[in-house]
Amino acid sequence: MDTGPREQRDGPPATVPALPRWLVPRPRLTDRLSWGTCGPLTVIVGPVGAGKTALAVEWAHTGRSPGPVAWVTCDGRDEQPDMFWSRVAGALHAAGADVPPFVAADGGPPSVAGPVSGPAARRAPVVLVLDDFRTEPGSPTAEGVLGLLKQSAPALRLVVLARRDPPLHLHRFRLSGELTELRTRDLAFDDRETAALLAQHGVELAKPVVGALRERADGWAAGLRLAAMSMEKQPSPEKFVAQFAGDDEAVVSYLVEEVLDVQPPGMRRLLLTTSVLERMNAELATELAGEEAGSHFAALVRENSFLQPAGHGWYRCHRMFADVLRMRLRHETPALVPELHRRAAAWLGDHGLLADAVRHWSAAGDHRRADRLIVHRLAIGQVLGLTGDRLPDDLVRRPEAGAADGPESTLVTAAAALAQGDDRVCADSLAGAGRLVGELPADQADRVTRCRLTHAVIRMARDRSRAPEAARSAAAETESLCPRLTRATLAAHPEIPALALAIRGHGQLRDGSLRAASVSLTAGLKAACAAGNGVLRRDCLVDLALLETLRGRFRAAGEFVTHACQPPLPAWTATDRSRSSLHVVRAWTCLARGEPAQARREVGHARAVLRHAPDPFVTEICSLVAGLTEVAEQGGPSAARIGDVLAGCRLPAELLRTMEPGCTAVLGPSGGPRTRVLARPEPPLVAPHPVERLSTREREVLGRLAQMMTTEEIAADLYLSVNTVKTHLKSVYRKLAVTRRSAAVRRARELDLL
Repeated sequence: MDTGPREQRDGPPATVPALPRWLVPRPRLTDRLSWGTCGPLTVIVGPVGAGKTALAVEWAHTGRSPGPVAWVTCDGRDEQPDMFWSRVAGALHAAGADVPPFVAADGGPPSVAGPVSGPAARRAPVVLVLDDFRTEPGSPTAEGVLGLLKQSAPALRLVVLARRDPPLHLHRFRLSGELTELRTRDLAFDDRETAALLAQHGVELAKPVVGALRERADGWAAGLRLAAMSMEKQPSPEKFVAQFAGDDEAVVSYLVEEVLDVQPPGMRRLLLTTSVLERMNAELATELAGEEAGSHFAALVRENSFLQPAGHGWYRCHRMFADVLRMRLRHETPALVPELHRRAAAWLGDHGLLADAVRHWSAAGDHRRADRLIVHRLAIGQVLGLTGDRLPDDLVRRPEAGAADGPESTLVTAAAALAQGDDRVCADSLAGAGRLVGELPADQADRVTRCRLTHAVIRMARDRSRAPEAARSAAAETESLCPRLTRATLAAHPEIPALALAIRGHGQLRDGSLRAASVSLTAGLKAACAAGNGVLRRDCLVDLALLETLRGRFRAAGEFVTHACQPPLPAWTATDRSRSSLHVVRAWTCLARGEPAQARREVGHARAVLRHAPDPFVTEICSLVAGLTEVAEQGGPSAARIGDVLAGCRLPAELLRTMEPGCTAVLGPSGGPRTRVLARPEPPLVAPHPVERLSTREREVLGRLAQMMTTEEIAADLYLSVNTVKTHLKSVYRKLAVTRRSAAVRRARELDLL
């Protein structure tokens, strides 16, 4: 297997090991090694079986070393200084260096002045490779290697192969830019290398199957080699790959013997008890393993390269090693497994890691606790897909919950059914949940509030497209319940007010209450941005575009439509109701640009959508735009004909009066299309004062401000820091003589800056 060749350790290895016939060429890594040996120190750190030695041997045989290579295979933790330095001297001598003998004095670090004299006199440096270097921090051997490296530079280049970080003050070399590192992630095989390894065993697989095997093995060389050896005897290699995991007999035997069984008792317990976790940190590991075993966590991180950093103090275990550990845990202490999942779930829930907590409650078989956590945290939006971080379906997919399961389980069942398109189960579960919530004791006021609010959110999500009036009723109930929660709680769940505001604004627009609709939709757009809900954000933009169209502000409407169609916002599907509004707005803006033929095409698109997703309000506006388009195409006196078009429109009278100037604006005095209405700026409400010219970056920030992007989103989009964006915003406000975002956007539109 690709764990690398080893020299005999009972004699002084003097030369580079022979190139094995089974070696898989890895030029992407040998190139990095060649570059690394231009500096003083290169380390290759990875778990047993990662292919460290094989990589170094391959590189040594490429002939790209800056000088001769001296190879030393170490004796692991039991390294004796005198034996070690004897091998180093022998290897350097075999590499052609003139090295006088040296000895360690009183068992301490050896004098390193002797061997320096040979390499220092050479024109080309000597590369010393220390294979399987596992000496302890502060040991004589470690201190001697540091001294050798320091005193012999630049005549000596050191390459260290180890299962953990060697105790050579790596941070100092890292800060000075003199360290090259190849770690477990770098050593992992890619798909091409995996295919080459399989081919050595006469196994050929399709590319997707090779990728699946590599992913299952986490690119671990030994695991892939073991799989290839097993597949030589398999009649169906593809089926073997589908089942290959850490419970494979060969993998289990290898990892148990090479890794698990050589651990001290405390470390072994820590490895086994934390194997139920997808990721861990020191506090969580101690919670599961206990104080005594948890005290080994720092050593585990330092010494076990199967444990990889995941950021911010978190680590994850190599997939196949984790599989082996879980299997051993189930075999040795099966009764402990559910308890470990419960402990993990409780800790993760207390620390706000909802998805992980739900996963562990489910693994412990306690779905009721998982569902209560979802409802108590008001996380139903993550089940419904109202947020950017959706809970995976497999965590919330439940059989139909009964009364004994409680209202929370019934609510989660309803939400999961809605997300999966099962209307019957959703309706039945909502009805059952309503009854169960009504039976809750009066002294559980907070639980009642959260259950009722969850019930209302599910109804809003269900009825928003199919039953607008029912959705408005649910939105009104949501807004009446929100004041019972703390401001911090609501701020943590912007998807709830986003949905309620979008529904409220949608209804106000259709009632003809344009001012109120503008306030609701703008607030809903901001909340949708905070929630990461692209669909709500897009729909609010389209409703705002329709609203501006009805006011006759075609340029603003066109900008909203442009923003609604730009990535990363989602594309429309055939059943999206907002598509009809989009086409109506486009039709009217085309008419305002003097393009009646294009306007008629957009009207046709709108009517096609309306046949599948009826919307009486948009239907009336669509008919009105169609009438205006006909007037524009036919020409002739327009005033009376526009009046006829408006008279035939079944919209609120106040709304029609608001729309009349816009209808007149798109037609010339003769009734024909007005030439490029949008080419001229709309008259501002007040005469604009001259403003200081905005910089290019300020215009970019202002444009994103008009899209209702948050400060953080603007920073990410422009690759700026948040503080830099705030500085630009202050400058924009000063130049436009405003103090708020909305005022800045409005003022910029008045001045034709957007």
